[in-house]
Amino acid sequence: MTVQGFCGPGFEDVRAEFERNFAERGEVGASVHVTVDGESVVDLWGGDAGGRPWTEETVTHVWSCTKGATALCAHILASRGELDLDAPVTRYWPEFGQNGKEHTLVRHLLGHQAGLAAVREPLPRDAMYDWALMTDVLARQEPFWEPGTAHGYHALTFGHLVDEVVRRVTGLTLAEFFEKEVSGPLGLDFWLTLPEDLEPLVAPTVPPTPGGTASPFSVAATTQPQSMQALMLMNNGGYLIASNSREAHAAQFGAVGGMSNARGLAQMYRPLALGGSYNGVDLVSEEQIAVMSAVTSAGHDRMLLAPTRFSLGFLKANNSPAQEGDSVGLSEDAFGHSGMGGSIGFAAPAARMSFGYAMNRQGAGVGLNGRGQSLVDAVYRALGYRRAGGGWFR
Repeated sequence: MTVQGFCGPGFEDVRAEFERNFAERGEVGASVHVTVDGESVVDLWGGDAGGRPWTEETVTHVWSCTKGATALCAHILASRGELDLDAPVTRYWPEFGQNGKEHTLVRHLLGHQAGLAAVREPLPRDAMYDWALMTDVLARQEPFWEPGTAHGYHALTFGHLVDEVVRRVTGLTLAEFFEKEVSGPLGLDFWLTLPEDLEPLVAPTVPPTPGGTASPFSVAATTQPQSMQALMLMNNGGYLIASNSREAHAAQFGAVGGMSNARGLAQMYRPLALGGSYNGVDLVSEEQIAVMSAVTSAGHDRMLLAPTRFSLGFLKANNSPAQEGDSVGLSEDAFGHSGMGGSIGFAAPAARMSFGYAMNRQGAGVGLNGRGQSLVDAVYRALGYRRAGGGWFR
């Protein structure tokens, strides 16, 4: 297996770890991209993309890395004064104010505090693709906890909740708004609805190898049929089984449906690492960057049943894993999102650095496994950071 691309001076250890992932850690196909001060310093790819070589143009399912793109759309509107994150959701989506959700704030949707981490009502096949159905179900549902009093990872519902607010404010679908304001101007390989002619570029997801110690989430999901955990896994219209299908790639699913690669992830976060703008594209103000990076939800996660840390829509460093693959070791200023199985994109504004890693073979957990973390670690070392307590410091 030959690694292709380039690695700038001082970042040779990133290439070494990338090659080690294939030789020692079971990588199948992957890409990694890093920018510093707006310049690409690492752009590597290699491996198998489903029976053909992984190329510069290969994209794959990046799962919850999609949440970062969705959250960015909301923050663009907030930075422009078109969306008040402290306003009630009902200001923009009046139908949402039912069954104890009347005082839910927009920030509760972004911070996984809305109490809608799973769906109680039995969902028909392909329900996650039916926008009107899902937004109606979520608007009617009673929350699992009083919004704003706790947090729990909204793994599959985050997109419908935040996306609907974006839609009500702009009159555009999330995919339309993202292409108009983000992926189009920045020229990103990142799609929230993948065009059919790009389907041949997709590297199908390879599920993780079964085994290891069961997490508290897994135990609840498999032993408590009416738990949030079981409902999230089993009551999703079959999405988790059919995620490699053309129908899934074509659907707009702002929680987990994005198709991209390392370059697309890193270059989406590049403006955010530079104060909100890059090459004439103004996404958000510097003041909004501070909002995007500030922790708002921390501690016991009612869905994952382990400690997690989130800002408004973004994952923060988390060094208290429930199982291997749940930790995310970043600098404290960094914000972004990982995807199920180990992909990640993030910005580290203090270092003016952005990072992206995408792969097709999943590992365990919803954070970073050894493959992704080794690459993140190599970048921080190259930038002169030191590791302590699972995080990175200058």
